[in-house]
Amino acid sequence: MAGSGKVRVAVLISGRGSNMVALAEAARDPAYPAEIVLVLANDPQAEGLARADAMGVATRAIDHRAFPDRATFDAAIDAALREAQVDLVVLAGFMRILTPGFVEGWAGRMINIHPSLLPLFKGTHTHAQALAAGVRLHGCTVHFVVPELDAGPIVAQAAVPVHEGDDPDSLAARVIVQERRLYPAALALIAGGQARLEGDRVVIDRVPADGALFSL
Repeated sequence: MAGSGKVRVAVLISGRGSNMVALAEAARDPAYPAEIVLVLANDPQAEGLARADAMGVATRAIDHRAFPDRATFDAAIDAALREAQVDLVVLAGFMRILTPGFVEGWAGRMINIHPSLLPLFKGTHTHAQALAAGVRLHGCTVHFVVPELDAGPIVAQAAVPVHEGDDPDSLAARVIVQERRLYPAALALIAGGQARLEGDRVVIDRVPADGALFSL
């Protein structure tokens, strides 16, 4: 947290970076407790890199295809994060499975957003999974990252209704609106010290007045 006193955040992306943009926009507020110091992509053609650059955020591409295995790619990511003096890593549509060694190295300092109400519907195609299960509520979850995929202590969740006639695209559109609201709010709680890990649970000292971190 050199310089400004704000938590230094790197956002890892693979594509458009829609959640990254929401985070960067929130971080423009002088009162926001985190600053986005790096947007890093595993694909040099990721659209989010240009979007971050246009917002004045430092960017870097580390092409996973240039490395012989996941461990050496993760080592390059780790080195870039440490070079940028990053305090907290935020995964926002980062489509690479990280090695346990990398995850453990950033334990308690890395979060992810998943498009379901975990522990339901881990993995991919979460909206199709939700429709197939016939649930009436779906949503998104911000959680700390652990070696197990789509697990880890839950920070915050936002719920949306499932409508009759929904298909995966219409349901996804409803969820992404809440992702863009939830992720900046959850990051602010963590960076501001109001949400913290205690063992395998997250304790939150202050719940926003509109309850947005838990249900909509």
